[in-house]
Amino acid sequence: MIYFFYQIEISIDIIDIASLNHKFFIAMAKILLTAFLGDIRGKVAGTVFSKNRGGAYARTKVTPSNPQTSAQNLVRSRLTGFSQGWRGLTQSARDAWNAAVASFPRTNVFGNSKILSGHQLYIGLNSQLEAAGQSSIGTPPVPVGAPAVLTVSGSASAGGGTFTVAYTPDPVPADTTLIIDCTEQVSAGKNNVNSLYRQVATVAAAATSPYDIAAEYVAKFGSLIEGQKIGVRVRAVNNNTGEVSGALSASVIVAA
Repeated sequence: MIYFFYQIEISIDIIDIASLNHKFFIAMAKILLTAFLGDIRGKVAGTVFSKNRGGAYARTKVTPSNPQTSAQNLVRSRLTGFSQGWRGLTQSARDAWNAAVASFPRTNVFGNSKILSGHQLYIGLNSQLEAAGQSSIGTPPVPVGAPAVLTVSGSASAGGGTFTVAYTPDPVPADTTLIIDCTEQVSAGKNNVNSLYRQVATVAAAATSPYDIAAEYVAKFGSLIEGQKIGVRVRAVNNNTGEVSGALSASVIVAA
């Protein structure tokens, strides 16, 4: 039997939603971890454990609404398509993917190495290739990695209608595609925007910095507004293997 030792401090926030004419009571627990339990993440029954800049916390699991956004539908379509592709592989091909997983370890939220299944590896690499506009692969590649994104910055102007993203390495390395994700425009004081990122553009090998993303951004999120903030995130995908670099992000305040 395993015992968990931690202290919990409960804080209650009351949010009055006038348009709904009632109040929500939100309980958030702060956790003081001990030597017996150094970290805890994930869901246990109806409680979700996580950590932010304020430390470890627990909250009640909430089932979100399903707005059927285009981004959600795209991800679901990819998963469905590649799951069908996996089932269409020969058994020897699936065996090869299962044997290859040890060469593609992943790191979980605790920094520990995690080995995927062959099915997960197949979907993961091919999803990155599709996002980069490349052809899918039916056999597991030899891992070679993807170039690291070293720097990211941006500049946007509402009056000029301009928005560029600068990056290094410059130019984009051979056999590599950069994927640029952006957020919708938010207030300058908002910092937690991780859930708002959407893919906006891809940058091909040999393209030089900066990349003009204005037209693609406006088509997805609307006209630029002075004083608003946009999150920009860039990752590199190996066009041959589907391996992806770590993502590097920056914030852009839209100028006049």
